[in-house]
Amino acid sequence: MNNKNKRTEIWNNLDQAWDLIIVGGGITGAGILREAARLGLRVLLVEQRDFAWGTSSRSSKLVHGGLRYLKEGKVGLTRASVLEREHLLDEGPGLIDPVGFLLAEYKGDSPGRLVYTAGLTIYDLLALQWSHKYYSAQDFRLMAGNISQEGLKGGFRYGDAQTDDARLVLRVIQEAVAEGATAVNYIRAQNVLRNADDRVHGVQLHDMESAQIKNVYGRFVINATGAWADRLREQIGEESRLRPLRGSHLIFPLWRLPVAQAVSFLHPIDRRPVFIFPWEGVALIGTTDVDYSGNLDEESGITPAEVAYLMAAVQARYPVLGITLDDVIASFSGVRPVVGSGKDDPSEESRDHVVWQEAGLLTVTGGKLTTFRLIALDALKAVREDLPEIGKPNTHLPVLNPVDMTIPGAEALEPRLQQRLLGRYGAAAVDLVAAAQPAELSLIPGTRTLWAELRWAARSESVVHLEDLLLRRVRLGLLVKNGGAALLPQIRTICQPELGWDDNRWQAEEAAYLNLIACCYSLPPRDTIPDWMAQLAKVELERETAVALEQNLQKNKTEILILGMFGAIFVLLLIYILNRNQQKI
Repeated sequence: MNNKNKRTEIWNNLDQAWDLIIVGGGITGAGILREAARLGLRVLLVEQRDFAWGTSSRSSKLVHGGLRYLKEGKVGLTRASVLEREHLLDEGPGLIDPVGFLLAEYKGDSPGRLVYTAGLTIYDLLALQWSHKYYSAQDFRLMAGNISQEGLKGGFRYGDAQTDDARLVLRVIQEAVAEGATAVNYIRAQNVLRNADDRVHGVQLHDMESAQIKNVYGRFVINATGAWADRLREQIGEESRLRPLRGSHLIFPLWRLPVAQAVSFLHPIDRRPVFIFPWEGVALIGTTDVDYSGNLDEESGITPAEVAYLMAAVQARYPVLGITLDDVIASFSGVRPVVGSGKDDPSEESRDHVVWQEAGLLTVTGGKLTTFRLIALDALKAVREDLPEIGKPNTHLPVLNPVDMTIPGAEALEPRLQQRLLGRYGAAAVDLVAAAQPAELSLIPGTRTLWAELRWAARSESVVHLEDLLLRRVRLGLLVKNGGAALLPQIRTICQPELGWDDNRWQAEEAAYLNLIACCYSLPPRDTIPDWMAQLAKVELERETAVALEQNLQKNKTEILILGMFGAIFVLLLIYILNRNQQKI
């Protein structure tokens, strides 16, 4: 991608005729950039913060087919999703990896075994595989480890996939840039520009670092800003249509919450599905799904109520582990771009993507991480309706470029680590290893990250701020307590020369980063977090009361039935006696 000097060069050369200007550097914008570059278009992507800064670095890290779509009857969408998952698994090993999913069934759960069997059967058949199987409670406990046995009836195991979402965005952008596309971060599209026909034909850009402003023009402007999409739409007189929803997660050491594969179960309070799964050497639990009314330009952080909600899930299903707030490594929270339909329950809103063409502004938002390529193809299809000469994308090309499965100079690394580098960095993995200094091809303690990854990111991956490096290029901010504060001296030794920052700049960046970790990636003040044990006790009391009422109702029904039977017998006897007396007369 580019370093500081390259970024300045890009800014100085924006005054050209672009075919497409893409606003938004998440997975949707990255996917459109990639497919447009394959068509040989002159395409520019601008992002007001860092690449993947928003939802695309704060997802649940899952590449899945979407079982919920089957519940909604969207078989075609589910099939498209599972096929895209399979493509990504084949093409991105080390970045997109298989994960086993355990689906626990407890007494009283709804839907039950029959519904799940039907759904998982269809789910597998759509992917042309058979990965699911039902296990008894005894066998399920062997796979799910310390999961609560009380009320456990059994459960399913099936296959899905997971990823490092931020690295996926970066790899897609890097492959687009290698084919001639241009991408630059910390450039805000603050206004749309219209021609004499009142159609959008450009954007006014604001360099967030230098405060420079420049007008840039293109044949088409694509609004791929996710939860921020209404901002550009409102400039052309359109009404807001998005309903931002926050999803938050907690991260624990894997040794404290030991799960060998993903475990999903219904939350004891509201019966929503939640999950716990291993990711990058930690255990991740999520997710919440609540309306977000905060400032979209500010970092979203987990709320006290969400902490209690997720802790209640852990306590209910893993009580023997004695998990406390002291065990939390980090938290993260993202805002999902969901098209609002007025439903009371946020979880009932559709996650489908939409493509709106309004006065020359093409807005693409919503959808799933898994189907980013299909979303990109839909966007380009809409562009071709006005610009048929741009050509039709080749849908048979791989989602990710193939790479050699060996890295010269990395023979000392075990195959798993080589595959991990190739998955995350693609063809650049060779240069990453070549740039490593002595001992940098070793793991950072407590992580699966090499010291060499820090050097490469600082040198070549458009790092503008320290948070870009530690929260998105590598994920140390999520994987190490206090955002990796104890590692900052070693990180500084490696990265400060590569970034070209003087001591004052480094100190300012470090202070800003640690403040960000404290306010948005840690826990809220302990005294603000509700007592989740009391919440669980209340739910259990309500459940016991409901059971008692049901039992009393059944008892009353039985008593009424018995009385009714005796009454019927009495009436029949009375009729019999009256009939006998009548016959005698």
